[in-house]
Amino acid sequence: MATLVLDNGAYWAKIGYSQDKVSVIPNCQFRSKTSRLKTFTANQLDEIKDPSGLFYILPFQKGYLVNWDVQRKVWDHLFGKEMFKVEFPDTSIIITEPYFNFSSIQESMNEILFEEYQFQSALRINAGSLGAHHYFTTKPSELCCLLVDSGFSFTHIVPYCRSKKLKEGIRRINVGGKLLTNHLKEIISYRQLHVMDETYVINQVKEDVCYVSQQFYKDMEIAQMKGEENTVMRDYVLPDFSAIKKGFCKPREEMVFSGKYKTGEQTLRLANERFAVPEMLFHPSDIGIQEMGIPEAIADSVQSLPEEMHPHFYQNIVLTGGNSLFPGFRERLEAELRSLVPAHLPVNVFLPENPVCYSWEGGKLLAHSPDYDEMVVMREDYEENGHIVCEEKFDI
Repeated sequence: MATLVLDNGAYWAKIGYSQDKVSVIPNCQFRSKTSRLKTFTANQLDEIKDPSGLFYILPFQKGYLVNWDVQRKVWDHLFGKEMFKVEFPDTSIIITEPYFNFSSIQESMNEILFEEYQFQSALRINAGSLGAHHYFTTKPSELCCLLVDSGFSFTHIVPYCRSKKLKEGIRRINVGGKLLTNHLKEIISYRQLHVMDETYVINQVKEDVCYVSQQFYKDMEIAQMKGEENTVMRDYVLPDFSAIKKGFCKPREEMVFSGKYKTGEQTLRLANERFAVPEMLFHPSDIGIQEMGIPEAIADSVQSLPEEMHPHFYQNIVLTGGNSLFPGFRERLEAELRSLVPAHLPVNVFLPENPVCYSWEGGKLLAHSPDYDEMVVMREDYEENGHIVCEEKFDI
């Protein structure tokens, strides 16, 4: 009996059998401007020769699964012959969903998993719960952890105590990778080159050159200097998808500080954009989003919980999700929290080796745990009693 673990994110689907390795695959469909009629699904992205002006068709909007037609196509592709060759009657699936998911979405998901695909059994769970399970498995002496999951649509802060989430402490900040990429598109378009249609390319730029500043105002001053003194400035060579397949950062020694490049490739000159974009995770108010940044939200979340738990949470802060890959993210978060938290409490922020797949790895551990069979809903049970079994069994 195989168990398939699917961490179904709004941008990446992390999928794999519980005895194998994980594959990270785009959870969406694409259209390229060269072949207008053909739709590419998930990892067929690699077949697109010219991904400029790539059009994304996403199953998730604002963090919730709303476009089932697209999601079905992606799942058909993932479960099908080309990818995981799932034998549905002999397979159990662990699948993730967002916090406070709508019951209508949950019911649609039950129907698709049990009635269309006919999985033998299923477990629907929050990605954070899998992350917390991973953390508690690796550190059995800890009772509590605070999970910071900063993904494509949102950043969630969720306290867990003995693998149970404490609902009153959950905080959501509506800033995620999608917003950061879109903001970078806007400021580049406004300052130097119209890139509003180039989501794919600019997302790559963001991943390659952005970092979290430790001293925002100091870096701002450096970014305004002229010539060599400006240590923040980078030139990013844009791909033309014939000679240059993937954009890259020009090495410092090859940068020309005044005048044009002789080589004729297209470049973007990035200075304060490099750290002003990820800064939105810490100060969403900079671009007019009236919400707390991550450090305040963490302090606010912990404040809402019993006082004797506070030291345990501040010592076990776990970062997951793609945004925690920005260089300097962990250090900045730890420093800002230090100034918000009472001096006698130690603060420790843990960044896993692979924060994107951390929850998936937790699902893999869960699939092998002795309690797993108690947690799932069997298809026979669902066919007999309907959605009510899922509501009772899954802690959502």
